[in-house]
Amino acid sequence: MKKLLVLGAGTAGTMIVNRLRRRLDAGEWDITIVDHDDVHPYQPGFLFLPFGILSNKQITHSRHSYLPDGVNFVIGDVDLVDAATNAVTLTDGRTLGYDYLVIASGTTPRPDQTPGMLGSEWHRSIFEFYTFEGAKALTKALEQFDHGRLVVHITDMPIKCPVAPLEFTFLADAWLRKRGLRDQVEIVYVTPLPGAFTKPIASKALGSMLDDRKVALESDFLVERIDVEKKALVSYDEREVPFDLLVTIPLNMGADFVARSGLGDDLNYVPVDKQTLQSKAHPNIFVVGDASDIPTSKAGSVAHFSVEIFEENFLNHIAGKAMTGAFDGHANCFIETGNGKGLLIDFNYDTEPLTGKFPLPVVGPMDLLKETRANHLGKLAFRWIYWNVLLRGRPIPISTHMSMVGKNPASANPTRPNATPAK
Repeated sequence: MKKLLVLGAGTAGTMIVNRLRRRLDAGEWDITIVDHDDVHPYQPGFLFLPFGILSNKQITHSRHSYLPDGVNFVIGDVDLVDAATNAVTLTDGRTLGYDYLVIASGTTPRPDQTPGMLGSEWHRSIFEFYTFEGAKALTKALEQFDHGRLVVHITDMPIKCPVAPLEFTFLADAWLRKRGLRDQVEIVYVTPLPGAFTKPIASKALGSMLDDRKVALESDFLVERIDVEKKALVSYDEREVPFDLLVTIPLNMGADFVARSGLGDDLNYVPVDKQTLQSKAHPNIFVVGDASDIPTSKAGSVAHFSVEIFEENFLNHIAGKAMTGAFDGHANCFIETGNGKGLLIDFNYDTEPLTGKFPLPVVGPMDLLKETRANHLGKLAFRWIYWNVLLRGRPIPISTHMSMVGKNPASANPTRPNATPAK
């Protein structure tokens, strides 16, 4: 009996075991998946909690209810991967052997990595919304916030769902306007990037949207520490951004066991071939989802598209055949912009977001890089798709590889974005 071990029962790991259990002979393959608890969160839902758009019950379900029959679910924390002996040790002393290992342990926010962030002001004037606890604490803080300086801040890249900080900013602007408080609140968007986003075309469009909403942009800001006494972000070049309410995205890092096992880089992401997702150091280890170092967004869509490539490559690999599938970094993301509208971007390793129609030319029905009601509805509808289709490994009628069909290459413009500078 051959053993496939998957570390992480999040988006990527759950999809993988659902797909491979149908493809691998149950009499020949034992499949086990490991995670630290039985609570599967819908990560995009955390963004909506502070604004009352979704409730707690809509964004969490049990992990085991989305795992297929014939898959062993082990609840425990991974301590170490011993690639030399093909064994994984859990913190409680249990050992799990494997013939093939998939690391799908994701990435998590680490406020402990920035001096002053995880201090006396944590969950008092400093918040994050990338965890359930953080989003709930921020909900209470927003309810009491009626004037002052709201700063939305990214510590460093990469981060899980890189458009989420922008979405929060747009939603906060709309939420404050609806409550008649926008004139009493100054909003500042602070980023280590040269503009509002990583890709120049999208960054220019999103920077203009910040400008339209009178959101100040503080770019190229690499935070060195948070001065708790002054309530200010302090950069390495000694710039200061004061705040009354800080919504920060802490440094994101891969799992600590990756570091302990000697498998990762400085941020605990595992180096892989960006097309096959195979570990560069160990041919029987694959890394899928946010846990790898591939140069594209750490987003659910990337997990979805890369799992489809991984599935066929893995089946070829165990059969002794060449892995012919090549993941192109395909990602598409809905961006909530407030007031019942949203944006959609579609890109990959080599092609940045362009204007056009998606997924069909002319017909759409989605518009790319354009605020529309349809894009907002698409974002909301995806929650149902996530729970009922995506996680269960069922097909979604969107091309795994990014297509140029329906896109307008003429919209490409290398001009760097501008927005109102922070003061």
